[in-house]
Amino acid sequence: MTARIIHDTGYISFIRENAPFLATGALLSFLSSFGQTFFISIFGGEIRAEYGLSNGDWGLIYMIGTGASAAVMVFAGGLADRFRVRQLGITVILLLGLSCVLMALNPLAALLPLVVFTLRFFGQGMTTHVATVAMARWFIATRGRALAVAAMGFMLAEAALPLIMVWLKSYIDWHYIWIGCALFCLAMAPVLMRLLRLERTPQSVAQDNQSTGLYGKHWTRADVLRHPIFWAMAPAVMSFSGFGTAFWFHQVHFAEIKGYSHLALVAVFPLGTITLLFSTIFYGWALDRIGAVKLLPFYLIPYIFAFILHWYGPSLGWTALALILMGAAGGGQATLLNACWAEFFGTLHLGSIKAATAALMVLGSALGPGISGWLIDQGVGFEQQMLGYAATFFIAALLLLYPVSVVRRSTGAA
Repeated sequence: MTARIIHDTGYISFIRENAPFLATGALLSFLSSFGQTFFISIFGGEIRAEYGLSNGDWGLIYMIGTGASAAVMVFAGGLADRFRVRQLGITVILLLGLSCVLMALNPLAALLPLVVFTLRFFGQGMTTHVATVAMARWFIATRGRALAVAAMGFMLAEAALPLIMVWLKSYIDWHYIWIGCALFCLAMAPVLMRLLRLERTPQSVAQDNQSTGLYGKHWTRADVLRHPIFWAMAPAVMSFSGFGTAFWFHQVHFAEIKGYSHLALVAVFPLGTITLLFSTIFYGWALDRIGAVKLLPFYLIPYIFAFILHWYGPSLGWTALALILMGAAGGGQATLLNACWAEFFGTLHLGSIKAATAALMVLGSALGPGISGWLIDQGVGFEQQMLGYAATFFIAALLLLYPVSVVRRSTGAA
């Protein structure tokens, strides 16, 4: 069926009227967690111990595997313009399940970059990409709310899985946990098929339904890469992903240097996730009423203060407050940027455009753990690194003023 634009309705009625499509986005977002850093890093201590790796070694391996996935994303992301979610989404989650099996059964440290590549590419990369492109293309007037609802799948995973996995590790060998993740991916394939038995029309079938971007134009990826807007937003995409990932990746080390137990640290993670939930709902509402452009320069501000608190925080309470601030910024990251790409550049070539932005995000998440791990091995404390990260977020936030000025000038000219 063709995309139906639903105008100003409440969240509850909006979810009820679009339940199968929103559930698809939420399910894909949840499944992406098996390739996300917050999940993989739960097993960082076991992986380093099993293969005899230092923080720097593990960070370098993670950077190589994630960096390779970023490079492949540039080319593979365009598949979302050519295939239905029912076809592409199911294929991706089955391959993600196979990646979980590889993590469980891998006997050699030399194969870890390949394992990380598959998890990051099919998890963080393609599963997230398919979910966000589908929401941005299927919904126009209610795009903000659709992206917000889909992001709730990731939030549920981020809130529940760390505690569950750390608890399970006390009773079950970590290899078996990864096998369980693979089986869960396999079980979700028919669920996804059921949800999308009447899938909304993709771009390849209904090009007339696509919305235009700036200057009333359908932007191609080549057009986007030549425009300064993309590069002004790139530092925000890369720094948020890179240094946020560094924090989650080195969470075991962070707990050690702060004097917390790992279980105590993950026990406060849900505070950030709850904040992320409300932040995402707010941004979803605000995007549909205020617009993405007006909100763009502000969403990184809580992240600046969060990482200052990670540096300063003398107790778990301060760390909890920092996590709450990270959640407040995360709602903007989950919805705002995806809405901006569609609003700035249109939806006709959104899959290939979003692939470039996803590659930046994945590249950032590759560099963050690698650089931070190397700095730890060189004697630069992880706490001290947090101040540098905060300064980077401040610069990235200033650069976001440029896209706002471009949009205002184009609107005035129109």
